Amino acid sequence: MNYKHFTGLVTILFCISLQISAQVAINTDGSMPDNSAMLDVKSSTKGMLAPRMTQTQRIAIANPVAGLIVWCTNCGASGELQVFNGAIWTNIMGGTPAIPFVCGTQLVDTRDGKSYSTTLIGTQCWFTQNLNVGARINGTVEQSNNSIIEKYCYLDLESNCNNYGGLYQWAETVQYLNGTSNTTSWNPVPSGNVTGLCPPGWHVPSDAEVTTLTTLLGGETVAGGKMKEVGTSHWASPNTGASNSSGFTALGSGYRFSDGTYINLTYGGPFWTASSEFPTTNAWYRYLFFASASMSITNGPKVAGYSVRCLLN
Repeated sequence: MNYKHFTGLVTILFCISLQISAQVAINTDGSMPDNSAMLDVKSSTKGMLAPRMTQTQRIAIANPVAGLIVWCTNCGASGELQVFNGAIWTNIMGGTPAIPFVCGTQLVDTRDGKSYSTTLIGTQCWFTQNLNVGARINGTVEQSNNSIIEKYCYLDLESNCNNYGGLYQWAETVQYLNGTSNTTSWNPVPSGNVTGLCPPGWHVPSDAEVTTLTTLLGGETVAGGKMKEVGTSHWASPNTGASNSSGFTALGSGYRFSDGTYINLTYGGPFWTASSEFPTTNAWYRYLFFASASMSITNGPKVAGYSVRCLLN
C-alpha cells in the first residue's frame, strides 16, 4: 500500500468514526464526553447561555422544532427560559404556556387586577386607556423613588383616575431607570424598551415610536383627530376633528402643573414618551387639544404630571 492510499484510507476511517460517534466535550480538564451525551459541557465557574430574544423575535422563528430552547427577555415578570413542545412555547420552570398576547383583547394587569382594552394600529399594539396604577397622593406632594408606585388624580379625586387614568411625573413614569430623576439624565441611556410603569411585556413608548404612529395616521395635523374619543363626554366642545378611527380613544385628561395645581380637564390630553431631552429637567411628550385635530410634539418639565399610554413590546 503506497503512502497516498494509506492516507486516503485513514481519512475515510476518520470520517466514518465521526459519523458513528459525533460526541462533543467542552471543558477545561480534557475529559471525554459521557457515553450518554452528544454534548457534554463541564465548568465550575461559568454557565451555558441560551439565545436571548424578545417575544416578538421568538414568534418570528420559522417552523421551530420541538425541543428548541430560548430565553424570552420580556415574557413573564422578568423573563423566562422557554422550550417549544411541538405546539406551543412553555416556561421550562413552571410549564405554563407562553401564549402570545392577541391585540384587540383585554389585558389584565396582575399588579392590581385592572383591565385595559387594546387596539392594533399598523404593527403597534396600544392600550386604549390611560394607565391607572399606583397609590394616589395629593398634587402638592412630589412623587419619589420609594419603591411605591405613586399617581396623581385630577383634583385629587380617585374618581378622575377611574375615568381618565392616573397622572405621573416623568421619572416616576420610567421608574428612575439607570439613575434618572426629574432633574438628572439617566446614565447610561437605555438602548431598548423602557418598561417603566407599564405591565410586563409592555413599555412606555419612545418619541420615535409615537412619531411612527403619527406618520401612520397621516401626520401631525390630522393624527390627533383620529386618536381622540368622539363626543363631549371626556372632551370639551367642539372636540374638533375627533373620529377615533385609530381606536386609540384619547381623552381630555388634563394634567398636573409643576406647582401641584391641576389644569385643562377635557381641554387637553398630554401623554409622556420615554425620551428625555436637553435640558435634563425636560422630557418629550405629545399633546392633543379639544379645538384641534392635530397632535403636537413638545418637551416640558419632568415634574409635571401627564398621562401614560403603554405599547406592546
